[in-house]
Amino acid sequence: MPELIFPLDSTKKFTDQVKIGHNRWHPEIPPVAQVRPGDSFRVHCREWFDGAIHNDDSAEDVRDAPLKTVHALSGPFAVEGAEPGDLLIVDILDLGPIPQEDSGPLAGQGWGYTGIFPLKNGGGFLTEQFPDAYKAIWDFSGQTATSRHIPGVSFVGIVHPGLMGTAPSAELLAKWNAREAALIATAPNRVPPLALPPEPQDAILGSVPSSDFDRVAGEAARTAPPRENGGNQDIKNLTQGSRIFYPVFVPGANLSVGDLHFSQGDGEITFCGAIEMGGFIDLHVDLIKNGMQTYNVGENTIFMPGRTAPQYSEWLAFSGTSVTLSGEQRYLDSHLSYQRACLHAIDYLTTFGYTPEQAYLLLGAAPIEGRLSGVVDIPNACATVYLPTAIFDIDIRPSSSGPIRVAKTGTAPHAAFQ
Repeated sequence: MPELIFPLDSTKKFTDQVKIGHNRWHPEIPPVAQVRPGDSFRVHCREWFDGAIHNDDSAEDVRDAPLKTVHALSGPFAVEGAEPGDLLIVDILDLGPIPQEDSGPLAGQGWGYTGIFPLKNGGGFLTEQFPDAYKAIWDFSGQTATSRHIPGVSFVGIVHPGLMGTAPSAELLAKWNAREAALIATAPNRVPPLALPPEPQDAILGSVPSSDFDRVAGEAARTAPPRENGGNQDIKNLTQGSRIFYPVFVPGANLSVGDLHFSQGDGEITFCGAIEMGGFIDLHVDLIKNGMQTYNVGENTIFMPGRTAPQYSEWLAFSGTSVTLSGEQRYLDSHLSYQRACLHAIDYLTTFGYTPEQAYLLLGAAPIEGRLSGVVDIPNACATVYLPTAIFDIDIRPSSSGPIRVAKTGTAPHAAFQ
């Protein structure tokens, strides 16, 4: 087993650990450990809400989830010799829940969760149709996930980190804050907001000195969106065996990781759409000196996906175009077309006895494939959602005999209204 350089005690909060990570991006957050090119190492990761979501049948914790506290990131880890302009090579060697004999109190120790976030606390991809909070708990048995809240479904997890990236330089951080502030200014009272400005409240900044804490907290970027440094990309194919090439913006690169997922569908459409968990991840790092210029990578990551994805061979696909539910035509709106494809799949699954909320949660958690199938035929973009048929206990393909209703076992997900 690689050396554990960032241990976590599951009985303690993130801020009470021996080594404290962070939940904001800033170049002045000091590294918690240093590694060398060629090193392999293990890191423990907390679930992104640090234990705020519970294994029960209520969605009140999702409704009231403390969004200003996320993400609980492990790191930063400095890589000896890394300089701005280099490419940091990160190989994912292994990852998964931290083993425990019983289910444990924390997500990742035998269980995880998917949540529909309410409109007033984050929202989601289909927030206009699903404005209230719901939650599904998933139990892990080896590589397989099942849920008492969504009966008749089981699937192999596609375990991956939702968030991994390098620290921004001061110049890049200023660029982020300026462009996102300009976007917020176009509709400052929008719910949910167009972007998240720096938020000093609940900022965790590792070992930033107390004399600098207020300034850094006022500048540090929230970790919610993906950016040039990688960050919260939520790419389900960053599985075991993946190799990612991260741009380096500060000396040491300062790599951080967290937000582990047992499984996820393309898009993570409910916002907390993956099966969230804590766990471990084993990484190997190396460097390509001056790699950003050599390969014209610019300021974005590239990656080689792993080969451990579930091998589903039969799919039922749903399409959507860039026409709103009210019939308004939009021009090549790929975002809207993917929304319509997802709604098409949700409507279809209700004919088998699933509630719309169960179907929505399932599309966020199961390894669905989302694709942009056509983006040139004006005025309609076409997006498609591929749903693996083998994850269902019943046959969900259309037939002349009509849909078979799923057995009503377990506990349906409860709503927590705004």
